[in-house]
Amino acid sequence: MDQLRNDDQVSMTLEKHEMLLSSDSEAESSSDPTLNKHFRSFKRNEMIKIEERDIENDLIKASFLSGMGQRAEDVEVVAIHKNSCSTILGQARSESFRIYAEAMRKKCGGEANIKYAWFGSSKDEICKIMSHGFSIIMEPKSGYCFGIGVHLYPANLDGASSTVEDDSGLRHMLLCRVILGNMEVIEAASTQSQPTSQDFDSGVDNYLAPKRYIIWPTYMNSHIFPNFLVCFKSPLLGNSSTIKKVQLKPAPRIKFNDLLHVLSKFLHPSRMILISKYFEEFQRNEISKLVFGRKLRQIVGDTSLIKSCHDIVSKH
Repeated sequence: MDQLRNDDQVSMTLEKHEMLLSSDSEAESSSDPTLNKHFRSFKRNEMIKIEERDIENDLIKASFLSGMGQRAEDVEVVAIHKNSCSTILGQARSESFRIYAEAMRKKCGGEANIKYAWFGSSKDEICKIMSHGFSIIMEPKSGYCFGIGVHLYPANLDGASSTVEDDSGLRHMLLCRVILGNMEVIEAASTQSQPTSQDFDSGVDNYLAPKRYIIWPTYMNSHIFPNFLVCFKSPLLGNSSTIKKVQLKPAPRIKFNDLLHVLSKFLHPSRMILISKYFEEFQRNEISKLVFGRKLRQIVGDTSLIKSCHDIVSKH
């Protein structure tokens, strides 16, 4: 992991992951024998405790606390474990993820869209995931259900309500690498459980400002790779009355004429003519909305298109 900077909390891209897959053995030292016993089940599932003086510990702890926002002062990070990939099965899962990532890169023209995202659950469920993979698809415990699949969160605060306090007062969240590929927007209260077409690979609640990713059941054990486990305490999460439920804002609507105006500032006239041609075909129902969107992304490019949409939204 290059860095876990504050501005990368919501959208961390994968560039150098050698550190994440290192299988060096760390000492399971702790002054608290109760915690050592508590963490034993993680060690059995290839999760090795990172020592506090380790740079990985500092980076992930800082990222985790930063992601908790104003609640950070009430959060205590007790321990951080990493996936050692030390067994044959663990190495096979790591290699499988690499192969699927490479396949997605080829499918998407060179960009697999791999992000870091958080997954919270109970200690027992996380141990099952590390041992056998994702097997149970559940609706989120709070907020809307944006499709049926594994819900992961760019910011750990958004997924913290999915954690369950255990007998030791600890909660647990996995930091995973996730292969997203081409994302499609999933509406709130949707019961969708698979892509609408072969053009899409995963779901997202808001393309411009994602707060959750949805990995469909078909891909849950090939497109998600747990890298780190954060064990923490948070008294506020134990009292549901202190958690403010926030209504999610609908995705902003952008007028096509406004988008054309912004695109015309940097696109060649020939490309603008091509976009207008496809839009007219869409208006005449000669091509679908999905096809038009794909052609628009091919002409403009995802990075430029998202920036243009951001510019429009910020002015309104």
